[in-house]
Amino acid sequence: MIGVESAQAPSQTAQELWPDWSEREQEIARTAFDTAHGRALTSLIIEIQLQAAIVDSAGALWQLHDYLSIQRHRIEGRFDFRPQPILFLFASLVKEKLLDLAELEGLADAKLAKIRAMAQF
Repeated sequence: MIGVESAQAPSQTAQELWPDWSEREQEIARTAFDTAHGRALTSLIIEIQLQAAIVDSAGALWQLHDYLSIQRHRIEGRFDFRPQPILFLFASLVKEKLLDLAELEGLADAKLAKIRAMAQF
């Protein structure tokens, strides 16, 4: 999927890229990431459909285009599936209700505690 995963060198294994994550935790993280990404896109699609329904001029059309371009940049820049920023991403997704803490069950207690704490700010 374009924009949702950074490139990795072919010689690196998942365990080398995610040294502090078990294989099960990586699966949980990927599933949660994909779920939240899908929700963000679904929300944007609904919003764009509502806005498009009231476009009544060329100016409004170009304004919608600009808004969509900004949202694409924001979503593609935000959804970065790498171990370094993933806890911060999960916390922000929990805070925005695009992800529920229950969907992260199975991660190490320390990781869940960090996510929970960061989601409060």
